[in-house]
Amino acid sequence: MEGNKSVKNVHSDGELAVEIPETAHQISSDSWFQVGFVLTTGINSAYVLGYSGAVMVPLGWIFGVIGLIIATIVSLNANMLVAKLHEFGGRRHIRYRDLAGFIYGKRAYSITWGLQYVNLFMINTGYIILSGQALKATYFLFSDDHDMKLPYFIAIAGFVCALFAIGIPHLSALRIWLGFSTFFSLVYIVIAIVLSARDGINSPPRDYTIPGTTTSKIFTTIGACANLVFAFNTGMLPEIQVGLLSSIRIKSDRSECSTYVHGNGCKSIDGTGLLVLATIKEPVVENMLKALYFQFSVGVLPLYAVAFMGYWAYGSSTSTYLLNNVSGPVWVKAAANISAFLQSVIALHIFASPMYEYLDTRYGIKGNALAVRNLSFRCVVRGGYLTINTLVSALLPFLGDFMSLTGAISTFPLTFILANHMYLVAKKSKLMSAQKLWHWLNVGFFSVMSVAATIAALRLIAVDSKTYHVFADL
Repeated sequence: MEGNKSVKNVHSDGELAVEIPETAHQISSDSWFQVGFVLTTGINSAYVLGYSGAVMVPLGWIFGVIGLIIATIVSLNANMLVAKLHEFGGRRHIRYRDLAGFIYGKRAYSITWGLQYVNLFMINTGYIILSGQALKATYFLFSDDHDMKLPYFIAIAGFVCALFAIGIPHLSALRIWLGFSTFFSLVYIVIAIVLSARDGINSPPRDYTIPGTTTSKIFTTIGACANLVFAFNTGMLPEIQVGLLSSIRIKSDRSECSTYVHGNGCKSIDGTGLLVLATIKEPVVENMLKALYFQFSVGVLPLYAVAFMGYWAYGSSTSTYLLNNVSGPVWVKAAANISAFLQSVIALHIFASPMYEYLDTRYGIKGNALAVRNLSFRCVVRGGYLTINTLVSALLPFLGDFMSLTGAISTFPLTFILANHMYLVAKKSKLMSAQKLWHWLNVGFFSVMSVAATIAALRLIAVDSKTYHVFADL
């Protein structure tokens, strides 16, 4: 071994030693329940306030309900495939691009990283748009002054997101913030459901007709399908899975244990022969599957409730930010909007963490998070990254269009096409002919959907760009 940087962690997976690659961020410290909450935070972020308008309005009751249920099932299946490949080929793949590169080669590593970067960049752009909309909605509850425009609120939201990113060094450091995130989610979800239900009861019959011409309906329907898969998928499952507690690291004054003997404990790496017994926790793959079951059972219920209740209450006039539709006490609406803003700040940090991890590892940012070098690095790099995000958000603040484009060019390829094909390549000798056919059908179908959804999303952005100028006040 040549110093700390060359030390690699290894634990046993049956009879297979699994190597854990180096990273500047913390790994193997979280329970499956905490990871389940991270995943649930992702799907029940403030984006849920947009699904009534972005999914249900263009699809209607029948296809909207069926679509959400099917999207839940196929998303669970695709994420399970990725989770099962987390420990593959004698290595623990803590990044999506590492897994693709290991299976396909260097070029696939670069392509996957590019797709993932675009995916997370656009998700973060959407979060900043959402944050800006929440701040604007709060402001206009108390003021009739129209001098403050949406781009100003987006700039404020971006600044707050940057402050939070600088203060939280890595994903596992969120911890208590996940509790706050859950609380904020409950606030705006409960308020949105209750106020929508009250409005629906007190309102005359609504119009549920799908708006638009025949041509526009085709494109909005395809775009809504991209929104469906966007709703349930992160595009960064291995990066979240890396935080799972798979073993206990034991330190003594004679050695540091990092090689685990399946079922018995661990032994030293310095040749002293010292045997230190340790409890081996459940395998990381099984833990991740538990987290996914939690996400796609309990975790999806709030999303369903908001999407269905909002559409029921306001029909085809439902906004892509549901809190713009609801009526009720000012303080209640303010609490919902502020909660949506704060939760978006926390959720953005989750989806920006792969970029932060890459840069921190690349430039050796380790140790005390408050060290001058580390703090300065986060200020410059993370602040710069979010400045670009904020500029794009203010330039083109079309939330629904960004959701469609993200689903089309990155969620479909990363979560469905790549996951099915990687599993097919990795497990080909163990799969029956029917299973191979099933995975190939998935690859073909989602490839076609990705191309069609990309065209539809670009058309929607082009249409909105003609309707609204850049830096629009929507």
